[in-house]
Order: sequence, then structure tokens, then C-alpha cells
Amino acid sequence: MATSISTLTSSFSSLSFSSQISQKPNSISLTQSPKSIHFTKPKTPSLTVLATVVAEPLAGDLEAVNIEKYVKSRLPGGFAAQTLIGTGRRKCAIARVVIQEGTGKFIINYRDAKEYLQGNPLWLQYIKVPLATLGYETSYDVFVKAHGGGLSGQAQAISLGIARALLKVSEDHRKPLRKEGLLTRDARIVERKKPGLKKARKAPQFSKR
Repeated sequence: MATSISTLTSSFSSLSFSSQISQKPNSISLTQSPKSIHFTKPKTPSLTVLATVVAEPLAGDLEAVNIEKYVKSRLPGGFAAQTLIGTGRRKCAIARVVIQEGTGKFIINYRDAKEYLQGNPLWLQYIKVPLATLGYETSYDVFVKAHGGGLSGQAQAISLGIARALLKVSEDHRKPLRKEGLLTRDARIVERKKPGLKKARKAPQFSKR
């Protein structure tokens, strides 16, 4: 037993350990005789992607832009700089109307009249009556800026504005327009609600007890 311990201690004393710390922790090197193998971290190429999204204009937006450019080209200086202009009012609606010699186009707020008035035949008839009364359906183009109220009130305001603009073309138009009642401002508006009533005149149900 003593012989085996002495042999073990002599063998451990003959062993020597050496430790070295590499200054480059990212590189790993393994040496092997007679060949040496080196592992290096491959460089991944950097890929840069640039994407630009171009919003394509909708067909309706493009048409609105074209109509706006067309109106501005026809009305240099805007609505206020024109001579054949008339202002019409109905309920809460106000319409500024400009007429020019043309082919019978109706453009309301930079949109086609049929589209703006939702194809309603009654409202479309309102705006065409003054020109039809004088036989000018295809002789003038009508440009309108309207705001306030609803489409029905705006259509009747446009009719009054067209009639007033036609008076600036010739004073002879007054008699036929007056005969059709197209120069009369319709002053009827919604009656206000009263205290204690449900609406302007509608009262709650009477209860005796």
C-alpha cells in the first residue's frame, strides 16, 4: 500500500499545468500537430431594404381633382371675380351661383350635379327650371358653391341663384322668371320648438287624473 501511494505522488509531481488567457475571446484556435485548424466567425452581409409606398389616388378623388382644376381654369380669380353671379337662399342653405356660356354643365362644390344631388330627379329639376324657362338648357354652364342646410334646401337655393344670375344677362328675363315664381325668396323655415310642447305645436297627451 505504501508503495502505491509513493508512486502516485511521484507521478503527480512530474505533471505540469500551464494556463494562458487569450486577448481575443472571439477567436478560437485549436492546434494539432502537424495540421492547424482555425475557426473564424463568418461575416454576414448586411442587407438594407428600402420600401416606399405610393398611395394610388382613387378614381373618385382623381375625378374631383380634375373637376376642381377645370372650374379654376373657367373661373379665374374665383367666384367673387365673376360678373354673372347670383346668390340664392332657402331654409339654412346658401348657394353662390356663377353662369357662363357653355353646353349645360352643372358643377356643385367641384362635383357633378347628378352625383352631388344623389340622382334625385326632383332636386335635379329644381336647378334646371330657370334655364329651361328661358330655353337656355344647353347655352350656359353653371358653377355653384353651396353650404348649409340639406340637399333639398341647397337645390332650391341654387334655383334662386341661377334666376338672379340670369337677370344680369338681360333685364328682359325678369318677366318670364317672375311669372314662374323663380325670383321669389321662399322664407318658410322650420318653426321653433315651444316650452312644454314636444315639438313646435305638438302637445303631450292630456291626463285628467
